[in-house]
Formats: sequence, structure tokens, C-alpha cells
Amino acid sequence: MSRFNVESRVVMMVICMWKVGNSMRFDLESGRSKCITEDIKINAMTVGKYSLVNPNEGYPIPDDYKLTVKVHGTIPFKDTTIITPDHVNSGNFAFTAAEAGDYSACFYVPDLRPPRTLVIDFDWRTGVAAKDWSSVAKKSNIEAMEVELKKLLDKIASIHEEMFYLREREEEMQKLNRSTNSKMGTFSFLSLLICLSVAGLQFWHLKSFFERKKLL
Repeated sequence: MSRFNVESRVVMMVICMWKVGNSMRFDLESGRSKCITEDIKINAMTVGKYSLVNPNEGYPIPDDYKLTVKVHGTIPFKDTTIITPDHVNSGNFAFTAAEAGDYSACFYVPDLRPPRTLVIDFDWRTGVAAKDWSSVAKKSNIEAMEVELKKLLDKIASIHEEMFYLREREEEMQKLNRSTNSKMGTFSFLSLLICLSVAGLQFWHLKSFFERKKLL
């Protein structure tokens, strides 16, 4: 078996295991909200598309079928809110993550009378999966095989960056564990010292009490 075939199989196996995006459909009752969270690394491009499913296929979507979407990060002391239009039945958002961390897309549906359950289609892609490869092919005027090879190279580079990102997260967790263990050791020592001090005071108090009562 040639080296090219071996490398191609390895690349395809890696890509098959690579998570390229989240495409989902979920129900949301009127007057309720639902948030979906994605862990995004720094400088990663993110694209999201959402739309309400028309309950009456072949007819216009009801006028009161509206939703509001807010996208924001959960990074402390950082305003990472992405501005999106309110009260729409479909839309999209795109941004490049300035900080690594969890980002949430929250869907809000106003109160409807009578109450109803709305169905939402949501497609959220990050990194390589967020690129528009059809436009890349048109702009570059290249063959389909070259486009596929470029996809593979970008996915491999993304996996490589993800490995370094996970390694950094692991080092941060190890530092946190060491710090926690050190604090717990200090707390345990202080707790033992306090318990011994209280026991000593109780012993001294009982001894003084018995001596006053001339029981010792």
C-alpha cells in the first residue's frame, strides 16, 4: 500500500471523528426561552442560522410566529453580546470569537393566545465548518478535487489548533487542582488545630470545675 493511500486513510479517519457543527430542530413553548451553549476557541469563526418551521405547509407562516435570539458569551467581565434582530421568523448571525469560552444562543418566544408550541430549526457551525466552500470554489476558479484538498488541510489545521487548545485547558485544570489541593490541605490543618484547641479548653474547664467542687 502506497504512502499516499495510508496518509489519505488516516486523514479521512481523523475527519470522520471531527465535529463540524450542530444542526438541530427543537420545540419551544410560547412565553418560554431556551439556550444552547457551544465551547468556542479564540479567533474561531462562527455562523448560525435559525428559522421557525411553518405549521401550515403551503400557506404563509402565521403573523404572530415570531422569536428573538440573543447570542452572548459567558466570559467574566466581558460584554460579548451579539446584536440580532428582534421578533423575526428567521435570521442568522456571524462573529469571530475574541475570547475562548462558552457562547450561548438564547431563543425567546413571546406569549401567544392560545398558548402554542413552535418548532425551530437551528444550524450552528464553527471553525472550518463555518466557511462557505461554494463561494471559495467560485472565487478561486479551482477544481473540485482542489477544493476537497483545501478542506482537508483546513480541517487538519483546525484539529491541530484544537489539540493545543485542549492542552492549554488541561494545564489550567491541573493548576486549579493543585491550588485546590493546597487550599484543602491548609484548611484541614487549621480545622485540626481548632479542634485540638477546643478540646484543650474543654479539658481545662472540666478540670477547673472538678477542682472547685473538690472532686479531684
